[in-house]
Amino acid sequence: MSEEGKHRPTALDRRRLLQAGAAAAFAGPLGALGAQALSLRSAPPIDFSEFPICRTASEAPALTGAPRKLKLSWNAGAVCLAPVPVAIDNGFFQKQNLDVELVNYSGSTDQLLEAIATGKADAGLGLALRWLKPLEQGFDVRVTTGVHGGCIRLLGSKAANIDSLESLRGKSIAISDQASPAKNFFSIVLAKKGIDPAQDVEWRQYPGNLLALAVDKGEVQALAEIDPLPYLWLKEGKLTEIATNLSGEYADRTCCVLAIRGSLTREELPVAAALTRAIMEGGDRVAGDPADAAAVYSGYGSKAPVEDLTAMFRSHNHHDHPVGATLKKQLLLYTDELKAVNVIKRSTDSAKFAERIYLDVLS
Repeated sequence: MSEEGKHRPTALDRRRLLQAGAAAAFAGPLGALGAQALSLRSAPPIDFSEFPICRTASEAPALTGAPRKLKLSWNAGAVCLAPVPVAIDNGFFQKQNLDVELVNYSGSTDQLLEAIATGKADAGLGLALRWLKPLEQGFDVRVTTGVHGGCIRLLGSKAANIDSLESLRGKSIAISDQASPAKNFFSIVLAKKGIDPAQDVEWRQYPGNLLALAVDKGEVQALAEIDPLPYLWLKEGKLTEIATNLSGEYADRTCCVLAIRGSLTREELPVAAALTRAIMEGGDRVAGDPADAAAVYSGYGSKAPVEDLTAMFRSHNHHDHPVGATLKKQLLLYTDELKAVNVIKRSTDSAKFAERIYLDVLS
């Protein structure tokens, strides 16, 4: 950890209080990484203070009065949500005069969104391509920012010569569930290549940690999954990366999003804005110092070596957190694309839907 990170007594005390609840959740999904190292490209440090969006996140005035208590739902095993513990460890919630209680949630997306809408939680983070379908049901939550880009990967079998989207025609792809963001995203990508994701490929469901084994046994020829496991599988050398959700036209598209209880945005807009700013600043910190972010995240129960976590964070796009009209446009595009692959109803008006589910809390 950086020298700066060694002198954060308040934030570190807060982290220790939360570790007990988070450690169990981390042990399963991240423990599989063990001590294996991943060799991914690194990038030079970037001064994200030069980005106007980052200045907005860090320079707005904090709330006044007693710290506002909030419950924030997240999945402690999702490495792409590292901005959350990083925001805690660096005091970004305190900076916004927020007292945030983390709620580790591993239930269904519908249940999570219902919990937020009904006030059992005040906000939550998750993948847009998993959330958009249940948001059709009309849950009273509003998406206020993208958290980052990247973390979904499509890997092909080297033994079967699967190294392109075109080579997947007539083949089988392993997924962890039939509504997974990985399946949704790569269904879109395949369709844009003229490959019918319902007819030209077969999606086979396996437990998440067995996807690579299914490829190795020849039961499928590719897999689509969310980090961290694809990193480990790539290192083994039997798979090749065909695409990610940062490939091509998606290089600037957000992946995970922050959603806030609708009643909170209506009644306490400054609180919603403060929470959004803290999460964005956490993302900026992950992007600007991924090694320090990895050290922080590892303290929340991760069994992965800090070097591996650092490589993962560098491969994501943690400085990318769109808001306002940009976010609304991306949600509209995702909705159109999910309609094209029959995930969202064709009758849904994409523009009205995006308008309903997003909110610009920073303007």
